[in-house]
Amino acid sequence: MPKQVTNVASDDALTTIYRISHDEGEEVIAARIADRLGIKPASVAGMLARLKRDRLVHVDTKKRVTLTDAGFERAERMVRRHRLAECLLVDVMGLDWWRAYEEAHLMEHSISDVTEPLIVRLLNAPRVSPFGYPIPENGRSRPLSTRRLSELEAGSKSRVERVYEEDEQLLKFFDEEGIRPSAEVEVVELAPYRGTMTLLIAGREVVLGLEAARRIWVPDR
Repeated sequence: MPKQVTNVASDDALTTIYRISHDEGEEVIAARIADRLGIKPASVAGMLARLKRDRLVHVDTKKRVTLTDAGFERAERMVRRHRLAECLLVDVMGLDWWRAYEEAHLMEHSISDVTEPLIVRLLNAPRVSPFGYPIPENGRSRPLSTRRLSELEAGSKSRVERVYEEDEQLLKFFDEEGIRPSAEVEVVELAPYRGTMTLLIAGREVVLGLEAARRIWVPDR
């Protein structure tokens, strides 16, 4: 009989906590987890109780959620497999870039200790995902920049380091406008009262909402 995939819900919760705290530098609370997973707060409360019982998360007196060492290790293993799946889908199978996150989410739980090294070899050991996120290697996580595109001033030049990967429609917009990791950008104009910024990308102007610009990270100063 084939081996069964187990603990999918727990792994999804752990990787969500990892992405919010590690990748985005944000504080993690139950409501934020519920919103990202698209489930009811009561369901998250029960899930957190189980993860806390299994010593995978810690919840402090202010209801802030952090991963324990064991929880971080497990989340990072799943994130690694997810990002390898993204590379496989885009670089080998030719999937549209903006579709990769959702499809990789379906695949990540089926990658095993047996198939993972085969995928790594096939891909020639990639170091970053198609969305610009480092692929964890044996528990070693590279630091990520915390500077968002929305923080740049008019006249600033930078490049896209990574983009928020969990919103398929936003990714499709980024793809259409050439907003991808390594793209060079220049801030032509800021219009805070309109909530937009105008960028120069590959010789053309792109008007971007500041909320969308917060979903793009550029290198720290």
